[in-house]
Amino acid sequence: MEKVKILWVDDEIELLKPHVLFLEAKGYQLATATNGEDALEMIDSENYDIVFLDENMPGLTGLETLSRIHENHNVPVVMITKSEEEYIMEEAIGSKIADYLIKPVNPNQILLSLKKNLDTKRLVNDKVTSDYQKEFREISMALMDVRSLQEWADIYQKILFWEIELDKIDSEGMVEILQMQKNEANSQFFKYVKGNYESWLKDEKPTMSHTLMHEKVFPKMKADKPTFFILIDNLRSDQWRVIRPAVEEWFNIEEETTFCSILPTATQYSRNAIFSGLTPLDISKRFPHLWKNDHEEGGKNLHEKEFLEDQLQRLGLGDKKMSYHKVVQQQYGKRLVDKFHTLKNNDLNVIVYNFVDMLSHAKTEMDMIRELAGNDKSYRALTLTWFENSSLLDMLKKIADCGADLIITTDHGTINVTDPSQVVGDKETSSNLRYKTGKRLKYREKDVMVMEDPERFYLPAANLSSKFIFARENVFLTYPNNYNHFVKYFKDTYQHGGISLEEMICPFIRLSAK
Repeated sequence: MEKVKILWVDDEIELLKPHVLFLEAKGYQLATATNGEDALEMIDSENYDIVFLDENMPGLTGLETLSRIHENHNVPVVMITKSEEEYIMEEAIGSKIADYLIKPVNPNQILLSLKKNLDTKRLVNDKVTSDYQKEFREISMALMDVRSLQEWADIYQKILFWEIELDKIDSEGMVEILQMQKNEANSQFFKYVKGNYESWLKDEKPTMSHTLMHEKVFPKMKADKPTFFILIDNLRSDQWRVIRPAVEEWFNIEEETTFCSILPTATQYSRNAIFSGLTPLDISKRFPHLWKNDHEEGGKNLHEKEFLEDQLQRLGLGDKKMSYHKVVQQQYGKRLVDKFHTLKNNDLNVIVYNFVDMLSHAKTEMDMIRELAGNDKSYRALTLTWFENSSLLDMLKKIADCGADLIITTDHGTINVTDPSQVVGDKETSSNLRYKTGKRLKYREKDVMVMEDPERFYLPAANLSSKFIFARENVFLTYPNNYNHFVKYFKDTYQHGGISLEEMICPFIRLSAK
């Protein structure tokens, strides 16, 4: 391992000889300079890991030298000074110093500063890696004996925690191990859903799309303040985790949990179920003139407001003053922020933001987005960049300012698909890559969950012989026609509609303004 190279700049460097010898004995390599000009020449011709810089020197001052160093070099600088005057500290800190020490310094202070600035990343890496290795065994054991949907949600949250922790360190090996564990979790989850999904709908009844609002939203509404229900389409739990710190600047988290999206984990099913408070089968029966099956022409998410109004009426909440808005363009989002005064007097304001959904589709359509969101880590980063520059953040600040309550959730998540699986069907077979519905479907049985009788699962069937199939884990369903082009085009894109932890375990967060 190469020695750490230090440049120490001080016009009284001879008086610091004991410090230099101490650090050299600890294995560091020292170079010295007595003025700023010489130091700048040395930094131009040699790479140093860190610079110790005296603030009070003849000629170029320490602050002037610091400014010149930062013009051309990205090296941490520790400022050392006799002065405790506040303005000098403020100027040095404003110039992005790595540390600040006041003379007389002792050798251990210098050593601590070196450890803090040069070894912190390595120490953090080692601790994160070690902690995950311990957790890896616990998660693996838990996967062998999962007995409920809530236990699945807990395991998924643990995996996401470590996934985001490993984002912060440089450890490709550990990231690969985590990805293998997540794939194994999804494989087991698929089997669990196949065996238990029907009982969730009929017997166990965990909170799912069609029960979300009357179980977790309406009972928490208050008479003396408005509630804002923000649904971000396609928002996965990991994406919520990366935007959470920005939200917490304005809000306290009162409840942070999950619910389960119904199948298919696709907008026309899951989001219509949320706003109607009904299963897709019941929506099709109650609103036969509004519901459209997959093969039918026309928009399939055009009546969410009507569905929500009907749910409020059924639950005896028809007197509540409600607004509904869908933001599909940034300009509309900005106009909605400008009209905030018209919203704050409502009991309930529902706003759907479609950006994350558009981002997942853009990854399919645009090579640039494919590169920017090449994996889950970069997909999370891109989501955070959007959020920090979005009209949604402006809306959240307005909500906080007026003291309203806030709910953030989604309708379903997405998964990065990698494994093609061929399906054959007639011309009315649905086009979604993660589920298919139609007649005479032929498929690879190990890759899908099959619903031969959709109505048993509260799904409308277009005709008597229609069935649904849902893809497992990272599978995407392809047609044999033009197969190679199809596979190349959709491989490593984000899709939804099928069975995975990412698609089905959805974040639900209830917040109050600070």
